[in-house]
Amino acid sequence: MSKERFRVRASVRDWLIAVGVAGALLVTGLSGQHSGTGLDLFGYALLVVGGLALAGGRRAPVAVLAVTGLCAAGYQAAGFDVAAVAYLFAVYAAMRAGHRLVTVAMSVAVLAALPIAALASGLHDTGEAFAQARGALEIAWLIAAGAAGEALRQAERRADEAERSREETARRRADEERLRIARELHDSLTHQISVIKVQSEVAVHVARKRGEPVPEALLAIQEAGREATRELRATLEVLRDDDTAPPRGLDHVPELVEGARSIGLNATLTIEGQQHDVPVTVGRTVYRIVQESLTNVSRHADAHTASVRIDCRPDALAVRIDDDGKATPATAPVPGVGLLGMRERVTALGGRLSAEPRRAGGFTVQAELPLERAS
Repeated sequence: MSKERFRVRASVRDWLIAVGVAGALLVTGLSGQHSGTGLDLFGYALLVVGGLALAGGRRAPVAVLAVTGLCAAGYQAAGFDVAAVAYLFAVYAAMRAGHRLVTVAMSVAVLAALPIAALASGLHDTGEAFAQARGALEIAWLIAAGAAGEALRQAERRADEAERSREETARRRADEERLRIARELHDSLTHQISVIKVQSEVAVHVARKRGEPVPEALLAIQEAGREATRELRATLEVLRDDDTAPPRGLDHVPELVEGARSIGLNATLTIEGQQHDVPVTVGRTVYRIVQESLTNVSRHADAHTASVRIDCRPDALAVRIDDDGKATPATAPVPGVGLLGMRERVTALGGRLSAEPRRAGGFTVQAELPLERAS
């Protein structure tokens, strides 16, 4: 249906152009000095026919090129000093259709025919005849330049529309991929995490019901299960582009430190500077850096203490996590997926990240995130 409507609009536009050109040629011809003889009437007819022929330029460009060229030569021979506007429109249509060789050959023929037609109209001076033919084409070239400019504008507009269409397609595919990942995460992880969470809560409940002391490790598993459930839900909501639950960020860092304390790690948090509005991406990245660092400390570092320091600056946010674990420069750990993920997040925001053992022992993770680029 849309293609048919486009064809109708194109046909109407072609006819409007043809009628307009024919009218312009006829008015120009009527403004000249003519006696109204049969030859003059033939010239008027050629002006009109040459203009109206442009209506078929989209369907038969070569035929229209021939008709307009003959009409231009004909009304020049009839004594009408009128620009060959219709012929130049036909040249544009033929070149656009891809008939290059035919267009060049016919144009050479028309260029040769116009001076001859001017001589046939009664001019006896060859130089004057060539000047008249050249003048007819010069005026027409001005009009053709305007038509070419309009055609270029239309082409650029269509190119912009095509670019927007490609961007919309890319966004749609990205949305579909996010939904697919969300479904995979939901199907593969939700069940297992729910089982861990339920089993740990049952174990804690049974121990308390019996009056037995609840092991710290079991409480840590219970809290980790709850936190993992919240994290997975937040991740799925982000993947689904759901804004009902904002992602965890800078304001949730104290919860991470408190969680580290609950499993026996002496963790401290220090926030320096004025905590102004922080972009969501920066806050989320700081949260992930602290989360991954404290997780690594509790799992691999064999540390007793850990300190988290956040420095809020006017143009950047700096975070540093230190521990007193067993890492040394001689036994530097191999970077894992967590560290690579941190580095990718920081680099994407234009920041810097360093993660390395200290000379005195222990491990340090430092990151600096600019605020202007992420805002």
